[in-house]
Formats: sequence, C-alpha cells, structure tokens
Amino acid sequence: MRRIQPGALFLALILALVYVQSSSAQAETETTYFDITASEVRKIIVAVPGFTGSAAAQGNAGVTAAKLVTDGFQLYSFLNIIDYGSYGGRKDADCRAMGADYVVMGEVNHDAAGLAVGGQILEVATNRTLPGRVYRGASNQLEDMALKLCDALVEDFTGEPGVARTKMAYVSDSTGRKEVYVSDVLGRHPRQITKHRALTVSPRFAPDGNTLAYTSYHRGNQDLYITDLRQSAQTTSISRRPGLNLAPAFTPDGNMIVTLSVDGNPDLYLIDRRGRILSRLTERAGINVSPSISPDGRSIVFSSDRSRGGHPKVYLMDLGSRQVRLLQNTVGECSEPSWSPKGDEIAFTGLVGGSYQVFVSDRNGGNVRQVSSGGGDFESPTWAPDGRLIAATRKSGGRSQICVLSKNGKDVRVLLNMRGNLSFPQWSPRLP
Repeated sequence: MRRIQPGALFLALILALVYVQSSSAQAETETTYFDITASEVRKIIVAVPGFTGSAAAQGNAGVTAAKLVTDGFQLYSFLNIIDYGSYGGRKDADCRAMGADYVVMGEVNHDAAGLAVGGQILEVATNRTLPGRVYRGASNQLEDMALKLCDALVEDFTGEPGVARTKMAYVSDSTGRKEVYVSDVLGRHPRQITKHRALTVSPRFAPDGNTLAYTSYHRGNQDLYITDLRQSAQTTSISRRPGLNLAPAFTPDGNMIVTLSVDGNPDLYLIDRRGRILSRLTERAGINVSPSISPDGRSIVFSSDRSRGGHPKVYLMDLGSRQVRLLQNTVGECSEPSWSPKGDEIAFTGLVGGSYQVFVSDRNGGNVRQVSSGGGDFESPTWAPDGRLIAATRKSGGRSQICVLSKNGKDVRVLLNMRGNLSFPQWSPRLP
C-alpha cells in the first residue's frame, strides 16, 4: 500500500476545507429568481405600503413613491398588488393576514442632494429582507428615483431590471389628426412630437432613445422625417423621394433600413441619417416592408408578398450574404415582424380565424405560439427592452388602444389609457 506523506496529507486537508467553505459561501449567496416567462407561473402577491422616512410627508412624497412603484409593478402580470386602500397603506398592517408574499419597505429621506429614495423587499413567510437600494437626487427627481427603485426591485424578483423608466412612442388622433406622441410607459407626461396636421405613422426610436423617425403625409407624399427628442423646435426631412418612404428600422450603428419605391417597386434600402442610399437590399421580389433588425446587426426580418400565393409572410435575410428564406410557414398570412432585443425571438402579426393576433417564434422560425387573446385585432407588436413584454395595438368595438402582453401569453392589459385612438406603438430602449 502506498504511503501518503504528511505534507501531502496536510495539503489535501487544506484544499478540502477551502472547497467546503467556498461551496457553502456560494450556496448562501445563490439567489433564486422567478421565471416569469414560464407558461404556468403563480401570481406573487405584493403589498406596497406608503414610504416612510424624514421626507415622506414633504409634498406627500411617501405616497407618491409608493404609487409609482405600484404602477411599475403592474406592467407585469406575475405580480398581484394588494389594493392600497384596503389597508390604508400602513407599514404596520398585518401583511400575512392579507395574504401577501412580499412587502416593499420603502423610505423617502432628506439628503444632502435633496432626497434619498430607497427600499427593499421583505419576504413575509421568512421575515427575511433582500439587500436594499437607495437613489439620491434633487427633490424634483422624486419620480425618476422611485421608478429606478421599481426597476431594481423587479430585478430582485426576476434577475432582469424592470422597464418602468422607458418610454413609448405612438400615434394618436386626439387632436382630430393622427400625430406622433411620446409618453413614459406608464402613460404619464404625454408630449406631442409632430404637428403636421396630416396622417403620421410608424414612429421608430434610434438606439440611443433620443432620436425618433417617422413617416408623414403632410406634403401629399409618404415622406420620412427624423427629430431629436431633446428639443422641440425642429424636425428634419431625410427622404422625400416620390412614392414610398416608409417605416425605418435603425441599425446598431445608427443607419436605417427603409422601404423606398424609387423605381416603382417597394424595396428595402440601407440609408444613412442624411437620407443617402448606401445599398439596396431587395430587388423587385414583391412588396417588401416592415424591416426589423437583429440586435447584432447581422440579420433582418421583414414582410413580403413574394410567395406564390401572394399573401404577406415574414422572411429572414442575412445581411452579409443577402440570402433570404421564409421564416416560418405555420401561420398563413403574417406581417409586422419585431425582433426581440435579446435576439432570441421574433414577434409578428398573423391572421387566424378571421382576426389578427400577435405570435412569437424563436429566431429561426420554430416554436410558434399565439400570445394575444380576447376580442379584436392585434397589430404592430413592439418589444420592451427586457425581452419579456410586448406592446401592441388592439382594435375592438371601433376603438384602438395600446395593450401590453406577456410573451408567455398570459393576460392582455390596456397600457396607455388616454383620450383618442392610439396605434403604432414603439417601445424605447433603456434610458440612462
């Protein structure tokens, strides 16, 4: 039998002890997240009482912060928020008796910068709290700090930050004309971007979230415009070519893929921000519209009626080789593809049973599933930057609204409850 030298035995014991300690530490720090994309996920019951703290009563800041966190949580169908009024928003309420799984313990305090807004999640069953977050800023930044906290708390639940601080561009006819607006995703602070007094459609955010492109008919032609959202004095025409100048999709480097009909046929072109054509992507193979670019910038999906039956379908193009293939053949007529910001899935509109619904497939066209439900037609799907939520237009009963859907097909809820008919939603990227 081979003898183990004392030095070797000592070293082996030390290595074993280090392994046990590191494994134990890893187990203690390992975090379990809720998979909110699963088809069957139990709703989590959460209470968000009024925030306390030295500045909570200043302008009702504690209640305001709690309401903003609640509104941000309600974007997600997996969260069921206990009605604030049912327990008076008190932190000392018996949350276990109310059936809460978790409670948000928030504070608004005076700070050298103005205010400090912070909070953490309390697990009711174990009385354990997750590490807290605190955001500091001027008093007039209360809303933004509360929404930052909301997104951080969503990350504590799911492992992915929330999207309460994002924006939504859309078209509204509230003035009697279809103009482009931008609001935050909770529907607050709506701002009219265009005042063309003519049909305006298809707003699209640039990757930085500061620039918006759209198509307007105010000169009698479908012209393409771009505007810097950090100002409100000027918008710039980038393509007034006769015919179609439609629905830009921004590339990661800031160029655009658009539909132009410069020679009579609607085809896809790559242009720069000054409107100069850099290359032609399709050529006389049917009507080619609604491009959407993969996050890595290597591929696009688009809608075309080039198929033998003449119905629109979704196609995938590799931009390097220009090779095109049909994305999927499960849904007969489909259009308006939208590539997930995560790069793994594609949403699109499909005709089924006489109505238009939103479907999602993987990036290769497999695993097709319908994610919209209920009465009406669903159009113009657009992804949230977390790749989990989808906004779409729902047309029903003579009314057009923007709704939010979960990509797992759970729940359809009105997202923007505003005057007029809303359409052409476009979700912004995450904002700094």
